[in-house]
Amino acid sequence: MKRILFLTGTRADYGKIKSLMKKVDSSPNLELHIFITGMHMLSKYGSTWKEIEKDGFRNLYQFVNQQTNSKMDIALSNTILGLSNYVHEFNPDLIVVHGDRLEALAGAIVGAFNNIKVAHIEGGEVSGTIDESIRHAITKFSHIHLVSNEEAKKRIVQLGELEKNIFVIGSPDIDVMMSEDLPTIEKVKERYEIEFDNFSILMYHPVTTQVDRLRDNIKHLVDAVIESNKNYVVIYPNNDEGSNIILNEYDRLHNNDRFKVFPSMRFEYFLTLLKHCDFIVGNSSAGIREAGVYGIPSIDIGNRQLGRYNPKVSKNIVHVEEDKYEILRAINCREGSRLFSYTFGDGKSDERFLNILENEDIWDLDIQKRFIDINIIGDKAYV
Repeated sequence: MKRILFLTGTRADYGKIKSLMKKVDSSPNLELHIFITGMHMLSKYGSTWKEIEKDGFRNLYQFVNQQTNSKMDIALSNTILGLSNYVHEFNPDLIVVHGDRLEALAGAIVGAFNNIKVAHIEGGEVSGTIDESIRHAITKFSHIHLVSNEEAKKRIVQLGELEKNIFVIGSPDIDVMMSEDLPTIEKVKERYEIEFDNFSILMYHPVTTQVDRLRDNIKHLVDAVIESNKNYVVIYPNNDEGSNIILNEYDRLHNNDRFKVFPSMRFEYFLTLLKHCDFIVGNSSAGIREAGVYGIPSIDIGNRQLGRYNPKVSKNIVHVEEDKYEILRAINCREGSRLFSYTFGDGKSDERFLNILENEDIWDLDIQKRFIDINIIGDKAYV
């Protein structure tokens, strides 16, 4: 029996990897354990660790790695310490991390330093700010790479990783999106007391490398959505540096009956809202990934997601700068037929994930990594 330890630090990464957790939990050959930390443990963001308990998972370990608005380096060091103490006692066979958050980096470091295999989900992608550096650093500490598409695989090869340890499984959140078990829009509106017939979604996160501009940027965005005279479901930003600046600006929305503001929302309920909204606006990855699967128009603001999508492929996305008039123009032009994009998977990543873990070959891979050089001949690269 192999012990599989998943690390989750936010409502977002949990929603994305839950389908993989369920597959592990149902396998007679694997034993699921979950290390819960980060935003999950903060009451300000809804204490979302409770949602993991409600989903019926066992073998849960909770660790507070930060206070609200802790510096990222302090939170990283705390997570490394807490997780290191845990794995020395628990001794997992595999640590599974996702994406580009500091908790995932901590998981990869602890695994690599303790000769524990690390599987990284959704490596090889590009994203703005410090997140991209974190994502690629996680790749270099990880041993098994579970990527969304061939483009991401090519980037990981470019980072010097062994190609046979890279597996294209798709993005796990697509599994949840295509599930027949999502709640109805009526149930979602009742649970969250949303009375709008028509609405859009606003999600905007701090850009950590541009905190000095954040106060002006978020003011432009809030001015635009207020002046648009449309209804919005607003979800709190992540807790990166600058989140308080965003939340202070959101105070202007609390007495406006066109806005419903939530610290957090269950992933499945969020997906149902997204599926039925008019458009999504902000700089969340949900506007890049999930919106395209449902064909929802997306207004991508600023540079947080720039380079993460191809405008020729993801035609549902319109990019604008943090300027009130640009944002308003995009909002007023978002009408039209839905444009679908399936560049991140087909909804079967959980099955591929389980097949990989239940194959004995994966457990025999050499934990000692070496850099694989790429030979450039003309305009082509060869490993």
